[in-house]
Amino acid sequence: MAEWETMERIPAPAFIPKFGALSGMRVLMTGTIVAAPFAATLLAENGAEVIHVERPGGDPYRLQSPVVTLKEDKIAVADSEVPLDKKISTGWIQEGRNKLSLTFNWDLRVPEAKEAFLALIKQVDVYLENIVWTEKLGINDEELLKVNPSLVICHISGFGRKEFGEAEGWSTRRSYDPIGQLEGGWMNLNGFPDGPPIYGSVFINDYITAYQATYGILMAYISAKATGKGQVIDVAQIEAMSKGLNDTFVNYFLLGMIRGRRGNATGIFQPGDLYKAKDNYLYIGSYGEPAYNKFVQAIDTDTKRFPYHVCAATREAVESPKGQEFKKYIEDWVGARTAEEGFQHLRKFNVACALPRTVQDLANSAHYQARGNFVNYVDETLGKEVTGFGFAPKMGGTPQKIWRGGPSIGQDSDVILKSLAGLNDSELAVLKEKGIVV
Repeated sequence: MAEWETMERIPAPAFIPKFGALSGMRVLMTGTIVAAPFAATLLAENGAEVIHVERPGGDPYRLQSPVVTLKEDKIAVADSEVPLDKKISTGWIQEGRNKLSLTFNWDLRVPEAKEAFLALIKQVDVYLENIVWTEKLGINDEELLKVNPSLVICHISGFGRKEFGEAEGWSTRRSYDPIGQLEGGWMNLNGFPDGPPIYGSVFINDYITAYQATYGILMAYISAKATGKGQVIDVAQIEAMSKGLNDTFVNYFLLGMIRGRRGNATGIFQPGDLYKAKDNYLYIGSYGEPAYNKFVQAIDTDTKRFPYHVCAATREAVESPKGQEFKKYIEDWVGARTAEEGFQHLRKFNVACALPRTVQDLANSAHYQARGNFVNYVDETLGKEVTGFGFAPKMGGTPQKIWRGGPSIGQDSDVILKSLAGLNDSELAVLKEKGIVV
């Protein structure tokens, strides 16, 4: 009998403060850039105890450019000469926080490694991964659920797992964020009709995939708490994108319509576009007749000249001669002003409008600051206070918190393996000697 079979479950949290809606959940994550780590971040920011399993040498996310270090007590871009333990990526500073770091060789074909891993599986509620080839490491879902029948297993991959269905060879295809955007149909809809598909930055596919994974994990976790039975979740990057294409598939199946790129315009009502001002761009959107009436009043015209149903209410109206005349009127009105002048004027009439904000704009935004969107915490690698983006959504009754910045490599390995896997000093020493734990 393996030692883990007789181990008692140690309640969570065991290593972190108690806070948030997910306090009591424990997550084991073997994943890297970007989807699985971000899903784990969302859980960790809401109180889940997240163990990030990193390979010896650390998660590649730690070295995603730009990488920073301390120079004369100031944060500066690091060069290749700076030792690994003295530098860290800005991506890790943002997404590595609130996690525990366990440096562990994932090759579970090594008996000692597998025993320690299964001991951890028995202690967690969720196993989250996006390394895709878990079976090659010497483990499968059936074995994990035998060890922990209430375990929630979440797999993230580009095209989904074979067990949930595949065209031959697709489940093993390599994938990255742009591939998910392309193969999921999303990138083909972004851009202008006479131009190429446009990539959606920054890692939008990975982040949407992470939200889908988090959503699936929470549903399965609620079910497991009620029934005692875990389950496997299959999250595919391509499906995460396809799920957000609105009526694109229904239009195709019912009408034979193949949606194409149309730039920044909605196309089905106006105004609903990004318009060129003297110095910048201004987005204006007025959906529905009451909003439209406010808009035409704001731009010094009226509904007698430009009736809503004639030139703005539908795609046909927008594309009609009168609709195109109205479009030209809007373009001329915006073009005669700076973007800020147009923005401030339209706000007086409560017209929905926006300017393309830079990160500098947002960092200095009175609204963002009033909402507490920026948080300070100490990064464990730098040993210095940093500022990152805070929490969304805001939780009124179970607020999120940052209890610690991103951990240094393997910062929590010993305490996790001793406390959760039940290893003693000599057993831990054997794992280190064999290079399983670093």
